[in-house]
Amino acid sequence: MNKATSIAPSERTQVRRIAENADYERATLYAIIDDAYLCHVAFADDKGSHCIPTACWREENYLYIHAANPSRLAKILVNGASACVAITHLDGLVLARAAFNHSMNYRSAMIYGVFERVEDEHKAASMAAFMDKLALGRQQQARPGNRAELAGTTVMRIALTEAACKVRSGGPNDDEEDMAFDVWTGVLPFTRQTLAPIAHESNTQAAPDYVRNWYQSK
Repeated sequence: MNKATSIAPSERTQVRRIAENADYERATLYAIIDDAYLCHVAFADDKGSHCIPTACWREENYLYIHAANPSRLAKILVNGASACVAITHLDGLVLARAAFNHSMNYRSAMIYGVFERVEDEHKAASMAAFMDKLALGRQQQARPGNRAELAGTTVMRIALTEAACKVRSGGPNDDEEDMAFDVWTGVLPFTRQTLAPIAHESNTQAAPDYVRNWYQSK
């Protein structure tokens, strides 16, 4: 395993179930995060376990999220709670001859660690990177966050040093004894689809490039 391009599995990230689908390459992890707008962050406090969906983006070897200062997500994570972040992209339903051999094609990632607070002098730049993730070029046109808005927001990041991906692609894996069953087998592909932009009723501006290109961008 090339340490420069791969992440060595830990006790928590070692894939044991269908280990052949494991992927520890940084390029795979980065691609899964960069293709996501949402992640799920799991953690626990004195009230129990929680799993919260939230927007995410990547800068170099970190995954970033943000939350309002009074939120449970912000208050618990910045105080050193252990967290697990999950991202999954569904690519298809795999139909096999036997019911128990049906599967899914997917790309998934799990990241373990502790979030750290992004200090105030870097918050504006990180939020600008988030805007670029949503729509490249929007940051230069929208009103920037003001001092009060930035002060009321906690930006956090988790290092991508303890993580693993799991990826499946291709058709069904039928058992030899099931090959005689005369039933359709194959993959029902599943993809994210962008739709035509919908201007707000109060909008008076022509669509900028990032809006016009949205329909064909994914």
